[in-house]
Amino acid sequence: MKLTYNNYLKIDELLALQQLQSEPEEHDEMLFIVIHQTYELWFKQVLHEFGRFRSILKEGQTWGASKTMKRILTILKTMVAQIDILETMTPLEFESFRGFLDEASGFQSVQFREIEILCGQRSDKMIKAHENNPDYVRRLKGRMNEPTLWECFCEYLQADGYDIRMPERRNDHGLVYDPSPHNQQILLDIMKNDPEKALLCELLVDFDEGMQEWRYRHVKMVERTIGDKRGTGGSSGVSYLRRTLHRRIFPDLWEIRSEI
Repeated sequence: MKLTYNNYLKIDELLALQQLQSEPEEHDEMLFIVIHQTYELWFKQVLHEFGRFRSILKEGQTWGASKTMKRILTILKTMVAQIDILETMTPLEFESFRGFLDEASGFQSVQFREIEILCGQRSDKMIKAHENNPDYVRRLKGRMNEPTLWECFCEYLQADGYDIRMPERRNDHGLVYDPSPHNQQILLDIMKNDPEKALLCELLVDFDEGMQEWRYRHVKMVERTIGDKRGTGGSSGVSYLRRTLHRRIFPDLWEIRSEI
């Protein structure tokens, strides 16, 4: 069969994936499905870029790592902007089909948990949410054994002669490693005297800030849509999301701000 736009991108299969659960079908459920399926595609691409970012850091390619992080940042901005589309749906319009979602919840997104894990986050709930799906549990535990973005960055600096200490995984809830005053002094020297690596540091901070922006926009969207109601699937909804707002991925890069 000749390769065409439609069979290359599996368009027919793709457009058959939006299966509404509401009866009779509610108009806005289609938007809800399309938005969240699109998010999952972006999550897949972010994980794909994470893989490249870590591998080219290992090769010492500063420019390539910076370019890859810039792409991730652009994807993240696109993800945040999509919330504007979702917010065109009023609380009443969401409520018209919310009851048909049963236990389905964004908390169950395996790919977003993978992103969090590679950023250094850990939580028992990450595994518990999928305890009835052994494949997902194995997938998440496998990610936990992979090097985080920060660990890869520290290894990259070590390979270039910097006296950076590898972070020790001490925590099983929250960020797996603690801030390091020793590493902060090395990073401060980099920011002042190594422009190429300083730029990469700033891109990491941009990503960290972008993740916090994503969380903020997400929680405000949920808050304006369902208020303080419990989330689908029995999650605590907005109260849980609020607790995630100020999670830092690269605390050492934030701590040196006041010293620059």
